[in-house]
Amino acid sequence: MDTTTTLQTLLLVCLVSAAAPLLTTMVGGHVPQVVLLLVGGVLIGPQVLGIAEPDLVELIAEVGLGFLFLIAGYEVEPRLLREPVATRAFIAWGASLLLALAVVGVLAASGLVHAYVAVSLALTTTALGVLLPLLRDRGLLATPFGDAVLTTGAVGEMLPVLAVAIFLGTRGSFVALLSLAAIALLAVVLAAVPRLFAGTAVHRAFTQTQDDTRQSAVRATVLLLVLFLTIAAEFGLDAVLGAFLAGMVLRQLGPTDPAAFEHKLDAVGYGFFIPVFFVVSGMNLDIQSIADNPLRLVLFFTLLLVVRGLPTVIAYRGMFPLRDRVELGVLAATALPLLVAITQIGLANGTMLPENAAALVGAGALSVLLFPALALASHARHAEVGEMATSGGRNGDPP
Repeated sequence: MDTTTTLQTLLLVCLVSAAAPLLTTMVGGHVPQVVLLLVGGVLIGPQVLGIAEPDLVELIAEVGLGFLFLIAGYEVEPRLLREPVATRAFIAWGASLLLALAVVGVLAASGLVHAYVAVSLALTTTALGVLLPLLRDRGLLATPFGDAVLTTGAVGEMLPVLAVAIFLGTRGSFVALLSLAAIALLAVVLAAVPRLFAGTAVHRAFTQTQDDTRQSAVRATVLLLVLFLTIAAEFGLDAVLGAFLAGMVLRQLGPTDPAAFEHKLDAVGYGFFIPVFFVVSGMNLDIQSIADNPLRLVLFFTLLLVVRGLPTVIAYRGMFPLRDRVELGVLAATALPLLVAITQIGLANGTMLPENAAALVGAGALSVLLFPALALASHARHAEVGEMATSGGRNGDPP
């Protein structure tokens, strides 16, 4: 393919990316833009109009996936992993894994599933990268409910990614464990870098150039991301693990103005790279397989809700009322980016049936479309009722 063809594909991807937020706003925000990005990718991709080739922008999409998980890792505060809410999150994920192994075992015995481990892990994932902007836009990140969603999502991304690296890697579990240890050690070393350069000329130069056209902080972030992506690829680990660790390291580096820095990350990530990832994911979606096997999509969609949502509802008993726990369970069952990554691994090693890969991604897209909208609308409605009751009580009216 020549440069002109590549640019034409990139132009169409950018067109979908630019149109998605406008359409989302025009329909009142009821349809998450990630769904519109996926649908737009399907339309311009090989399966429908055939006017864009996903392979031509695959590298940009990989960087977009990296940014998605870098931002997710950056949003995870280490203190949350030491709070009681984290214990509930780990218990919920462990129960989800046991339930997934049991259910998928039955499906494997019946011949519906070949990639037993991959499908089981896929059902335990949570799309924290998708939920984050929704929580942020609604001002829920600094609330107990938001902390629970954030921690549940972080565990629902970290543990499946670790499991994928160990059990689905190409170099064996022992080598994968050594690789994980090496990357974790590198993350600890890099997190200590600011203390080594504090008060030096390098630190002063970095501080002076992070807010002008030199944008040293953003450039260093891209360097950190690409470094971890490259190392993860060299060690045979999944790229999302490297990106997630890069985000956690970035948080420890301590930007001088965290709020301004988050805006810059959003501008670079959500402004270009992340939308490209979702559009390309839509271009790669096997629509024909879904049309030929619609019941598989319904099956996996239901299993996402049951396997990931039900244990979450139970695990948070005593911490939240049933209404909040149900909303939390529905949000925990929202899955897509890791589903895409895991299905690609399953297809690459020949263990996953193409129809199951398509059905899983389709179920994930459907979960992104429905679950956050339903859960957050319910949460907002009950929060509004609670505020009205409180206001009425203050005015002397019965709540």
